[in-house]
Amino acid sequence: MGSGINAATAMGRLRTATQTLASLGLGPEEVLRHLDSITAGLEPYIATCLYALYDPHRGRVCVSTAGHLPPVLLRPGEAPVLLDLPTGVPLGVGGVEFRSVDFPLCPGDTLVLYTDGLVETRDQDIDARLHVLLTLMAGPAAGLEETCDRLLGSLRRGTVEDDVALLIARVRE
Repeated sequence: MGSGINAATAMGRLRTATQTLASLGLGPEEVLRHLDSITAGLEPYIATCLYALYDPHRGRVCVSTAGHLPPVLLRPGEAPVLLDLPTGVPLGVGGVEFRSVDFPLCPGDTLVLYTDGLVETRDQDIDARLHVLLTLMAGPAAGLEETCDRLLGSLRRGTVEDDVALLIARVRE
């Protein structure tokens, strides 16, 4: 949370810590627990985070969130849905247990991860904006880059006050 050099430095530190923790093979809830402790030492900063670990051999993904908006899951022939995840609190609040959810990802499934800058605006309710996101994802199947362009072009118009990160992953056949 925040902007400027101090916020960028804090995020750089969290990125490095995340890479280090990921290399230890910890589960998502454990990674978030450690990141929460690290973030608490970066006062006055808090950060939302979603950590997902995909196992291609089992065809499953394990996800834990720290106050981050839920990813969208799109399965061929089905309507897109927001993943039902335990909300968690932002990193830096401290002392809160994080939980993970494990679910299958099948060939053809698409997972859309995004920051709040993609959907939050000052003049619309977040639930309405998430509905727009789902409606856009329900459109005709498209390539990943085309889908990114459609989402960014439709959801980010006019003056953009927040950074946007968007990652779309599709399980290959």
